[in-house]
Amino acid sequence: MSKKEFEQRWVKKSLREMLSAIEKRMSKLEESMEDAKVSDNTLGESIEDLREQSKNFVTMCLTSQRDSMQELLDSQKKKLTERNDALEAMVKALKEETMAMTMALSTRIEELEEELALCQAAVRKGVSSAALSYEDRMENYLRAKGIMDDAVKTNTSSMFITDIALLWWRGRTTDKRQGEIGT
Repeated sequence: MSKKEFEQRWVKKSLREMLSAIEKRMSKLEESMEDAKVSDNTLGESIEDLREQSKNFVTMCLTSQRDSMQELLDSQKKKLTERNDALEAMVKALKEETMAMTMALSTRIEELEEELALCQAAVRKGVSSAALSYEDRMENYLRAKGIMDDAVKTNTSSMFITDIALLWWRGRTTDKRQGEIGT
């Protein structure tokens, strides 16, 4: 064997060994590629599962928050409705009270106007003509004031008569003074 042949064999052998090594590596590379594809598919499925779980978790949290807020709003609405109802009842009661007070004051004003007219008449005409309707006036006055007790009626009547007598006396003494001054 010649040197040339030896070299050619060596090169062929070396090429065969290299080719064999490359084929082994290719085989390992293909296996690795298959493993990588399987891992990629598994990873993709895991990612999808995580996305679905994440979506479900977020939905659950948001639903829980919404329910909590709705409960809070319902509670506040109930409290405000109760307060509103109470305020409406108070306003109604105040209106009724105001109406009753207005009617009572109107009645009292009418009574006082009647008394004023009687007092003015008594001053102008003297006590005798005013005393004629004393019982009617006293009865109206006592009824309007709601006085039912006989002792209170007696005291009130005596004060009323005293006032009339004082008015009469003032009117009489004024008339006398004016007569003295005028002459």
